[in-house]
Amino acid sequence: MRLELTRIEEPFVFSVENEDGLKCTMDASEAIGGKKKGMRPMELLAASLAGCASIDITRMLVKKRIPTKHFSIAIEAKRSENLPSPFEWIQLNVSVDPDIDREQVKKVVELTLEKYCSVSASLNKTISIRYSINDQSV
Repeated sequence: MRLELTRIEEPFVFSVENEDGLKCTMDASEAIGGKKKGMRPMELLAASLAGCASIDITRMLVKKRIPTKHFSIAIEAKRSENLPSPFEWIQLNVSVDPDIDREQVKKVVELTLEKYCSVSASLNKTISIRYSINDQSV
């Protein structure tokens, strides 16, 4: 993997580009001078966890021949008040078709977060990664 990050506007607006030419814009929080011109790095990290998990979850559901018309993840996260302000926890609220067997979805989500999701495996183990399915705690 090769990425290139370039500042495109002062003080903190950056563009990161991958080898395929796809770009993402990042900015800092307004509290330190950000201009709301891109997502903040920690937002992208939480989104990366949800994106990676989503790919693995939906792939496993397809392999199990469980079609989904609806799939989404709402993300909530809490960061420490102390510098460097790492995540304390990240909550993934998985939403799928209500007629899909909840226990099957639960098994797929657990397997994803514990074994297959590369982003989950890359995060510090002190970060609690929690989830719910269709607004029901697991």
